Amino acid sequence: MLNKKIVSITLVCLVLLLVQFNSVLAAELPNVHILATGGTIAGRGGTSTQTTGYAAGVIGVETLIEAVPEMKQYANISGEQFCNIASNQINYEIWLKLAKRVNELLESPQVDGIVITHGTDTLEETAYFLNLVVKSDKPVVLVGSMRPATAISADGPGNLLNAVQLAGSLKARSKGVLVAMNDQIMNARDATKTNTTHVETFKAPELGYLGYMQNGVPYFYRETTRKHGRMTEFDVKDMQDLPYVGIIYGHVGNEISIRAVVDALVASGAKGIVYAGTGHGSIKPASLEALSEAQKKGVVVVRTSRVGNGIVTQWGKYAKANIIAGDTLNAQKAAILLSVALTKTNNLATIQQMFDEY
Repeated sequence: MLNKKIVSITLVCLVLLLVQFNSVLAAELPNVHILATGGTIAGRGGTSTQTTGYAAGVIGVETLIEAVPEMKQYANISGEQFCNIASNQINYEIWLKLAKRVNELLESPQVDGIVITHGTDTLEETAYFLNLVVKSDKPVVLVGSMRPATAISADGPGNLLNAVQLAGSLKARSKGVLVAMNDQIMNARDATKTNTTHVETFKAPELGYLGYMQNGVPYFYRETTRKHGRMTEFDVKDMQDLPYVGIIYGHVGNEISIRAVVDALVASGAKGIVYAGTGHGSIKPASLEALSEAQKKGVVVVRTSRVGNGIVTQWGKYAKANIIAGDTLNAQKAAILLSVALTKTNNLATIQQMFDEY
């Protein structure tokens, strides 16, 4: 009888020690909060071999977390279903709400990093917007997948595990908003989707990745020199809406319709226009004339390139026409910076300086 009591007491003590040990381990792990917005990573197909034509944004955040229990070895995980949509439905209203929620969470000492699951179609745009307005040095990592969660070759679980490991790492602090896809780490400014369906779609053309994820550890090799996070003058607390900026794509024959397109954007209330020109952001005479007239009506025009790589610098006739040079930003990211810039100023010299620094 005495032996049984001793055994019982021993078992209770072992259980208490195990609970205490687990509590100590949990206290030592970083706290990573997952904001789920939908996308392919939360998608469901009709069969395990369906990798296109699936329903995006139908699986909830708790299911995503349960599907990757290994994450709990690296962080204390909490989740929140912010929205559940295909990312081609993302809009200014969602961006502003998301940015305000991210800043609110990062103010808490109970949150060490944030992972945002997102559809890949506009992931780079959401990442860059947040890169301009998130006011914290704590890691914010965007992640998605190219194959739905139901696919036999789903890339989402591995990407999500990497994102959590990255968001919980002290190495990822003060590097701006990051994108973790396919074992690669990219900064929000340079990351872009380059293929419609391949899993290695996200790349940082020319300027390269920041680093790699390997066995749960981030390895960084470079950093961005451009302003982000705390370094920016932008604050979403002051933003009730974002000024609309339209994009025009330069191509052979567009002189036939350019004036109508520009006039339509001006009439629709666009406060800015980004022109994705040929080569070094070249704008043909008919287009330049139409854009200059829009400038006279108070619309700010930014010149970028449709090429996808390289820098667009200020020179000659474009400087004379007061058209902003978009640097290395692609058209969609130039539109984001211009929209955010217009919440602060309409001064062309100041906006050009922002494009030179961000």
